[in-house]
Amino acid sequence: MRTLLTTLNAKYIHTNLAIRLLYDLNKEFEGLEWKEFTIKENRDDVAAFCADFEVIAFSCYIWNINQTLDVCQRIKLLNPNAKILLGGPEVSYEWEDVISLPHVDFIITGEGEIPFREFLSNYPDNLFLVPSLVRKEDVEILYNSETKNFDLNNFQGLMPYSFDDPEEIKNKVLYIETSRGCPYKCEFCLASLDNKVRYLPMDTIKETLLYMMQHGKVIKFLDRTFNIKKTFTIEIFQFILDNYRPGNVFQFEITADIVHPEIVAFVREKVPKGLFRFEIGIQTVNQKANLEVQRKQNFYKTAAVVKQLDDIIEMHLDLIVGLPFDYWEDVKFSIEEVFKLYPPELQLGFLKFLKGTPMRDKEQHGFVFDPEPPYQLIESKYLSKEELADIVKLEHALEVYWNKKRAEQTLRYVAQKYSIFDFLLGLGSFFGEKRDYHKYTLRDIFDILLEFAVKYYPQDEILKQFIAIDYYLYHKVRPKPLGNFELDKGQLLDFARAEEMVRNSKRYIGLKFSFDVDYWFKNNILELDEGIWLIVYNGQDRAYMIPNKPLIGKTY
Repeated sequence: MRTLLTTLNAKYIHTNLAIRLLYDLNKEFEGLEWKEFTIKENRDDVAAFCADFEVIAFSCYIWNINQTLDVCQRIKLLNPNAKILLGGPEVSYEWEDVISLPHVDFIITGEGEIPFREFLSNYPDNLFLVPSLVRKEDVEILYNSETKNFDLNNFQGLMPYSFDDPEEIKNKVLYIETSRGCPYKCEFCLASLDNKVRYLPMDTIKETLLYMMQHGKVIKFLDRTFNIKKTFTIEIFQFILDNYRPGNVFQFEITADIVHPEIVAFVREKVPKGLFRFEIGIQTVNQKANLEVQRKQNFYKTAAVVKQLDDIIEMHLDLIVGLPFDYWEDVKFSIEEVFKLYPPELQLGFLKFLKGTPMRDKEQHGFVFDPEPPYQLIESKYLSKEELADIVKLEHALEVYWNKKRAEQTLRYVAQKYSIFDFLLGLGSFFGEKRDYHKYTLRDIFDILLEFAVKYYPQDEILKQFIAIDYYLYHKVRPKPLGNFELDKGQLLDFARAEEMVRNSKRYIGLKFSFDVDYWFKNNILELDEGIWLIVYNGQDRAYMIPNKPLIGKTY
């Protein structure tokens, strides 16, 4: 029979590891094929391609389930005899409503390696033999609840990306798993349901990783806590250092407060700056909230590790808004404490009640959440609808100005002098009054920021100067003036002529500051000291700054 393994990825640059592994394990079955789509593709076109197969197996996640089910319905209209098989985390729990849909025939729950092979071997007459399979017989829904854990040693010798065109994957994000399971029991996370950590064979991990390094660029490890075993972590790190290509970037999910000192020392001594990214889930600084969801974390140990490594590792820190016992002031405290670590990316997420997680059963907290994916919190005993709506506005400002690196120096200054929470909250609300949150220009971003500062911080001239720094340094070519910051060219002509780097009078501007810019960039500390700086543009890279007093080799 012709069988298609497929999925709808969130973006074109993403890849799906699951369908590649299932194909590699079962490629000897005649008629088995695989193909990826995205959630943004025309669904009629996707359905038309899939409808030529007898069985279409979709990998389902929180970000694609609604689009997937819509495609399934369209497939059935084109080919009523086609059979739809769903698998993945989004259909492994509370699947009753999904299997009841007329355009869904089968569901595999949990790990798919063994059930999918058994399905291919026993289709269509002996499906009762397939473990973890939900199926229909007339109007009856039947579930073989037997589960079988896949022995990860059976991945020996597999090379999941070898079936891709190398030209297609060289600019995509490639994913690898070296283990399954998580030792922690955080009740908002599906990984907490499997507390036995199992590892793939080391030689297979290295072979796959080497192939990915040779043919890809960005490589993300799917392990929920990559640094559980010190020796394993260091061995993989060393293998990467021995084999990576220029341009490779590696991202790991790290539990920072348990990072072994030997790992810290290894990174500091051997890892080049910018090669590794660490994603660290802090979630909340409120220990009472952590304990309520069975999460173990020492924020101050986490912060210490972040500070030890942030000059080498690009840090992505995550917070969750809406955990039990996290009131408004607790959320504010967490955001302010974590922001002061100045991570390149601070992801502010909202509590989601994923199918299968214990969070869904915590009725005592008055949780109300959206019944549709992504099952996001609407209100609770601790945060009202209005408060959550305000934090959504704050999250918008955080994303636009900090994570997109448009106002990095401004927000660093704000975090030192004011409440960064209050500032971003006000800025997010002000932004919404001026523009649609989903429709604005780059110029809008800086105009709104400056207007907000003038209106709500009218006496703070240094704040406005930081906005000017961020605005003029963000561009590759000289932008239109912002406010009245630029000095008259006549004041700068002699200085500009003396600078060999400045050849064209149209490619630089002058700004006057009332603080020591050089000291700020080196130490992140504000020292009052007037000075004039040139900002120079070459049209290819972001602008850089030249001081008007001798600072040999210093440009910003």
